[in-house]
Amino acid sequence: MAARGASAPSPAHPSTHQPLAERLRPRTLGEVIGQQHVLGPGMPLRLAFESGRPHSCILWGPPGVGKTTIARLMADAFDAQFISISAVLGGVKDIREAVEQAQAARDGLMQQRTIVFVDEVHRFNKSQQDAFLPHVESGLFTFIGATTENPSFEVNSALLSRAAVYVLQPLSEQDLKQIVALAQAEKALPAIEDVAIDRLVAYADGDARRLLNTLETLAMAATQEKLSEITDAWLLKVLGERMRRYDKGGEQFYDTISALHKSVRGSDPDAALYWLVRMLDGGADPRYMARRLVRMASEDIGLADPRALRLALDATEVYERLGSPEGELALAECVVYLAVAPKSNAVYKAYNAARAWVKQDGTRPVPMHLRNAPTQLMKQLDYGKGYRYAHDEEGGFAAGENYLPEGMPAPGFYAPVERGLEIKIAQKLRELRARNVSADLEDGSDEKS
Repeated sequence: MAARGASAPSPAHPSTHQPLAERLRPRTLGEVIGQQHVLGPGMPLRLAFESGRPHSCILWGPPGVGKTTIARLMADAFDAQFISISAVLGGVKDIREAVEQAQAARDGLMQQRTIVFVDEVHRFNKSQQDAFLPHVESGLFTFIGATTENPSFEVNSALLSRAAVYVLQPLSEQDLKQIVALAQAEKALPAIEDVAIDRLVAYADGDARRLLNTLETLAMAATQEKLSEITDAWLLKVLGERMRRYDKGGEQFYDTISALHKSVRGSDPDAALYWLVRMLDGGADPRYMARRLVRMASEDIGLADPRALRLALDATEVYERLGSPEGELALAECVVYLAVAPKSNAVYKAYNAARAWVKQDGTRPVPMHLRNAPTQLMKQLDYGKGYRYAHDEEGGFAAGENYLPEGMPAPGFYAPVERGLEIKIAQKLRELRARNVSADLEDGSDEKS
């Protein structure tokens, strides 16, 4: 979460028992630290606040960057009832109760708006996400979802089409240092050496919640030992292994997964293993890592080695059965295999080319000879007439047959590379195309004669 600005007044009822994160939580949009690319003057989310008209949205970003804070501030800005649901712990019952509360607020004397905030919305299944749709469409409440996962993959398209997506970024080093300064201004902790602050910021790795929780832990330990200053040496002694993992921190989550993907694509098993271990050591969910490996197998290896995709799925299943740490070895085995496997993005490129073609092209009718004819009427209308059953042809191939819509030129979406199994696939395709050409030439000569 992002902390409030230094100029904000002290809470009306400060309490040493109140968590530091709550004491520093922003109470106005101007107090938010970070996310200026969406909250700064003239930026999209700021304009949404200033418009006076709340709209449904998805806040996508890593942990501790202010998703819940922004949702609460939106409720305050629009004087709306704020209902929070955790997708990890909640279910349809919670959704139903939120609907009832929203109806009561709408129909009551004050006619108050309602904002329903769903944390970790990607944890809800399709039917649970669909339960929000009619109420979002009717305007009963404004839906705000928070997710650490790409909403394109984890949020239903129907819900996604009704919500704006705002991408939140990890907090910068300067943002995190500003939070440390705010904590000191609140007298929440003693003085800290500059080098210790640098280490804390690196450890937080863009996550304000992690930073604030760590500061609170340090403050309690420093009070017990009656320290007037937190030194770097004492910091390492108190936090030990946790600090070591982030000694060379600063790289952001998505940069690190990018480095892993590119190391696999670049066929460097040592680098790929390094980045995998960096992510696991840094607390990344191994299940997320397994999903990314499946993606790498299909995007960067493809038909050059179809076993790669199967191995990635097997590694995912092994981890699900064994958990950590034993199951992580299967992920490591998969990473090494993917790195050394022959590479091809031919299917990936072909799929994107086909999508682009279909998007801009008209809806071409299915040729009559390719249509199914389950009824007598369809047969009378020539559905399926002239279709050649490939299994009955020489070599199981109907040379010269056309499977594209009439008038559509051969698009050439798939172009196999000369690596791995695709060497044989390319050779096979060349042979089949040559047979097609020969058949076309024969048909042409027959027509002339």
